Amino acid sequence: MKVSGKSEMTYRTKKPSVLVIQQYGRISTRRGHVTLLSQHPYVPCSVRTLACPRYTLRVPRTRLRQTRQNPPTRFAYDETISPLGNPMHINTDKPYRLFADTIESEALQQFESAMQQPFVVRGALMADAHVGYSLPIGAVIATDSVVVPAWVGYDIGCGMCAVPLSQNKAELSSQAEAIFTGIYQQVPVGFSHNSQPTDWAALGKLDKTAALAEIFGKNGLFQLGSLGGGNHFIEIGADEQNQGWIVIHSGSRGIGHAVATHYMKLASGTGKAREGHYGLKVNSKDGQDYLKDLNFCLAFALENRMEIMRRVVKTICDILPGRADWDRLINRTHNHVEQKGGTWIHRKGATHAESGMMGVIPGNMRDGSFIVRGKGNPDSLCSSSHGAGRVLGRKNAKATIKLADFSATMRGITARVNQATLDESPFAYKNIFTIIAQQRELIDVVAHVTPIVNIKG
Repeated sequence: MKVSGKSEMTYRTKKPSVLVIQQYGRISTRRGHVTLLSQHPYVPCSVRTLACPRYTLRVPRTRLRQTRQNPPTRFAYDETISPLGNPMHINTDKPYRLFADTIESEALQQFESAMQQPFVVRGALMADAHVGYSLPIGAVIATDSVVVPAWVGYDIGCGMCAVPLSQNKAELSSQAEAIFTGIYQQVPVGFSHNSQPTDWAALGKLDKTAALAEIFGKNGLFQLGSLGGGNHFIEIGADEQNQGWIVIHSGSRGIGHAVATHYMKLASGTGKAREGHYGLKVNSKDGQDYLKDLNFCLAFALENRMEIMRRVVKTICDILPGRADWDRLINRTHNHVEQKGGTWIHRKGATHAESGMMGVIPGNMRDGSFIVRGKGNPDSLCSSSHGAGRVLGRKNAKATIKLADFSATMRGITARVNQATLDESPFAYKNIFTIIAQQRELIDVVAHVTPIVNIKG
């Protein structure tokens, strides 16, 4: 039984039962009735029943009322309601925490499968969790003596960089078009690289395997200082005090992807990069080689964001006199593995959030990013979300989201708003304000940076 994206339906239950709300919606229960209100214009809600001991839920439709809310509020999906509440759990005897009100069933199944691996010690799932490759995006897992390349993913070292500016909101807004044009002239985006290699002073000091040396030797320095595509972005915005900020999301580009592919093939033992929980013993040659090349990719990703940042700062300051406050620079990865306390902590789309550690959690093209300070919560393995998390896949987003709606919701922001960026529309993501609110145990919000200029590949 389907419910359109802007409707409310009430169902009556007569027996103890379980109701599963799929996709995005809000539920309320009163006197044996369940009310479902879908508030996302592009994600319809559906209701299905699950058999309970001796009973099956009956859900006759009793009321339908059209509703509209603008802007739409997005709620998490696969929400399970029963007389005993909504306990989300997985089948494992290892300690874990779920830092989300609701998590889609596929992501929960991926997390459960990973937690059942014999080398896993503990885990956590962040508020923005959704289905990923082998492991949910937003998962943090600690292992004993094993590293799993697929649990770090293809974009090794992907992360966020942010720096405050002396220029204020009014000044940046007055030159938004010039800044927008200037950045695109200075920073390659999408599949584009630099026409000349970029200098990297630390390159000669970094150790790497022969396999990575061959990969990097092809065009590594030509990629340094390029943004990439997808959810990578450069954003010029301002916080609540009207102070300007530059926020960047990018990673290790094609270098990290090639390295990840190489070690996933080795880990699977089949010569193919296969989806699954294929690990490498840390003390093995392949394990040591992976960690060596991973550290190189982490350094490359950090330098890539720094090179982009230097170019963007120069572009802005050539247009508007001012400076960046480099002493307050934040440059943090959210795809990596690190050794801590005798275990190997894998973060796949999760921000490192030790006590006092600064981080950046982006939302979407319209709602900007949050500058945060970690609380070092051990239950999350000192982690927080890395963003809002997708609600629509790219293909689905392009097929369903209307360009007119995308344009309307981005009014006042200088950005590429067209068919090519439709899959990065705010409607493709969960509500970042809800995601941030679910992390009170993990982070403190220092500032909310709302966008003036957005750069996409």
